[in-house]
This record gives sequence, structure tokens and C-alpha cells, in this order.
Amino acid sequence: MSDSKLMACLKHWQVALMIILLVASVIAIAPRFEDGKFTTNLQYGLDLQEGTWLQMEFKAEIVGFETDKPVDQFVSDLQKQLDTEMYLIDEGKLEIRSYFPRETLESAFAAAGGRLTSYEQGVSRETADDVKRILENKLNALGTKDARVNPLTGLSGVTHYIRVELAGVSLSQAKEIVGKQGKFEIRIHTTGNETEHVLYGETITSVGVPSHEPPGSTTWGVSFTLSEDGARKLQQGAIATGAVSNPDAHFLDMVLDGNVVYSAPLSGDLAAKLAIEPIRQLYASTGPGAAGLDAAKNLEIHLRAGALPVDVSVAGSGYVPAGMSDYFRLMCAIAFIAAAVAVGVVIYYRYREASIVLPMIGTNLTEIVILLGIATLIQQLDLAAIAALIAVMGTGIDQLVIITDEVLHEGKVPSPTLYKKRLVRALGIILISAFTVIIAMIPLALMDLSSLRGFALITIIGVVIGVAVTRPAYGEIIKEILSK
Repeated sequence: MSDSKLMACLKHWQVALMIILLVASVIAIAPRFEDGKFTTNLQYGLDLQEGTWLQMEFKAEIVGFETDKPVDQFVSDLQKQLDTEMYLIDEGKLEIRSYFPRETLESAFAAAGGRLTSYEQGVSRETADDVKRILENKLNALGTKDARVNPLTGLSGVTHYIRVELAGVSLSQAKEIVGKQGKFEIRIHTTGNETEHVLYGETITSVGVPSHEPPGSTTWGVSFTLSEDGARKLQQGAIATGAVSNPDAHFLDMVLDGNVVYSAPLSGDLAAKLAIEPIRQLYASTGPGAAGLDAAKNLEIHLRAGALPVDVSVAGSGYVPAGMSDYFRLMCAIAFIAAAVAVGVVIYYRYREASIVLPMIGTNLTEIVILLGIATLIQQLDLAAIAALIAVMGTGIDQLVIITDEVLHEGKVPSPTLYKKRLVRALGIILISAFTVIIAMIPLALMDLSSLRGFALITIIGVVIGVAVTRPAYGEIIKEILSK
């Protein structure tokens, strides 16, 4: 391409935008040599790097019910029947945080004065998000790299499984990380910055979800219940340190693994009660508004000492050794190169003109590089994502062929007015095709089906980049190159 042709191409904003995105993507990918090895900022999934995956099933249920009793009274009676945590998540729907067969629940519901109308094993989205945050906090605290935690939610909104992927971690280590609890402790300030131990986390028998106290107020907090031994130790500690007589001067600290996660004085009402008797039911206030709610959610996790609010069982697991991941990466590279060469050969056979084939292949590869640049920010590359990249390359060439055949007449570029009309018509055809692909991929992108979700996201992003950036840019490039 001559310098004049190149400058003419760069004058079009579509071409300039494509080049800017290409440069930004190369910077984001950052190909380089480190320690004698070629590396990039691309993130790989477990298919392409050593690591372990665990898929865990929630041992809980989301159930629908009917009752003639007041709902609060019915839930209280049912809780006594089953002796487990449960929360009303919607009108006529309960989350029961222990596993019971349907037959057992039907008997318990009948005894409590209600009827079971639906039953689905799993948890609500809110509980699944809590589990995800707990696991991510654990993994971050342990310094685990390239960890992914993905709840797998069905169309009903019930989350049945959660999948954890850990790079560079053995299967036994992964199970230990997921099941490990932290060391939780409550201490009371004595004088200055000195504190005195009161109780450990094993005396906390249950933890509530973030709520307002009193009901209707704007202040958030978390309720929790102590065992009889824990309540007695709290009373003894409060009396011994003088907190019952001067609560404002004796803060109560909650400490997880040596880090203070909550610190506040005893309320005057609680101090007065502790002076008389042990108190089992406590409430830790975290403040009003969104900040108070976020603090309450984090405190709930800390009170559980990193334990999951719902029991889980390992439904599936796997380990990818380093040798296998290296082999997969090599095969993916070979497959991608082979696909690019095959596409180039077919295009050259069709047009027999380098001035058409080279811009077409260059535009197609530019689109892939831009897609990889975006992927460094939002998506790990696994086998399904690589398949999506190859699919995007194939559909991209198809659409560039549509543009080329539509705008050229007998191998020449028509007049500017006619060319514009033909290009708009070609882009219209491509837009409808792209819209169809996006609609087809949306269910996979929304269903949290692990690697299939990655395939859908890469495909959708690739189609959007093509329609918005590379197809219009190619239309301007081919016009400038072939025009006389």
C-alpha cells in the first residue's frame, strides 16, 4: 500500500478507532519475555494451566408453602419442628439451611400448620452471593492466585452448585481451603489499648442475616446467639473489666485471625442486663445506609469465622497437571494458526487478489487481538473461550466477504455514492446476522454454566466489536485501496 493510500485510510475515523483499539489491546496483553519465557497478561482457565476445580452442591432447600396461620407464627413453629436456620425470602417461600428430604418437610409443615407446595434443593441468590464472598475472602487472605468462584444458578433463580477453580493448588489443598474456618475471638478493652479475652467463636451457636434493629429503623446490624457457656463468659468478662458500669470506656472487639473486624462499646441497655444475668441473644449494630449494610454483610461472614452459612458436599472435582495444561495450550495455538491459514487460503482462492486478501486477513486478526485485549480484563481463557475465538474469526471472515462482494462490481469500486449505498446495505445484512448470534448466546451468558458462559461472552463481545468497529473500518480500507 502506498503512503498516499495509507494516509487516505487513516483519515477515516472508523480506521483510526480500530488502530487505537489495536494498540490499546496490545498494551493490555503486554507480550514480553520474563525469565527466558514468553508471557502475557492473558488469564488462563484451568484447562490451560495447572490447578484444581471443585463443584459443590448446597445442602439446603428453597420451598414454597401455604398456611392459614400468621406467617411469622408458622415459621417460628416450623423452626421448632426442624431445629435449623430458615429465612423467609419471598411471600410464600422459605430458604431452609439444612438438607431434609421432601417427605420429611411435608410432615414437618403439616405439624406446624401449613402445606408444602414446592421443593427445590439449593439456596437463594443472596445466600449464594454470601458464600461467594466468604470463599473469595478466604482465597484472598491466603494469597491464592487466579482463583474463581462461580455460583451456578438455574432459570428459577435457585442456586444449586458453586464452582471453585484454583490455579496451582492440589485437590487436597483445595478441599482444605474451602472447608477451613478462621479463629474468631471476642475481647473487651480494659485500660488504654489493652484487651482481655472473653470467648472464642465456637460459643456462637447461630448468626442471623443483616437486619434493622429495632424493626423499621434505618440502622443495620447482625444478630447472633451464644451458647449458655458463652453467655456466662461474656457476663463474667463484662463485670470483671467494669464494662457493665462504664460501657462507653470499655469497647468490645471482635477479632478474626488476629485482625479486628468490629469494635464498639456495649449499649447501655445490654450493660444493665449483663449486670444481672447472662444474655444469649446479642445484636451488633453497624450503622445506617448502604455503608451500614455492607458492614453488616461483612460482619456476618466474620461472625461465622469464615464458615459457610450452608453445608456443602463435593459433587465433582478435578485436577489438571502442568504437563497437560502445557499440551492444551500448544494444541490451542496450533488449532488457531491452522484455522487462520485455512481461512487465508480459501479467501485467496476466491479473490486471487492480494490487495483484497491481505486487508481482509489483517482486519480479521486485528479483531481477534482487540478481543483478546478485552478478555484480559473480564474473562479467563479456557478451551471453550478459545473455541469462541476461532468461531469469531470464521464468522468475521464471512461478514467481510459479504462486504467485499456487495461493494465491488467487476473487481472495481463503484462511484462514491453507489459505494456508500452498497456498504450500508452490506452492514445492514451483517447487523441482522450479528443480532441473531447475540440473541442465541444470551441464554448461555445468563445461565452461569461455567465454561459455556465464557464461550457465550467471548462470542457476543467479538460480534459487537466486529459490527461496531472492524466491519465499517474494513469497508473504508477496501474502498481506498481499490479505488482508481
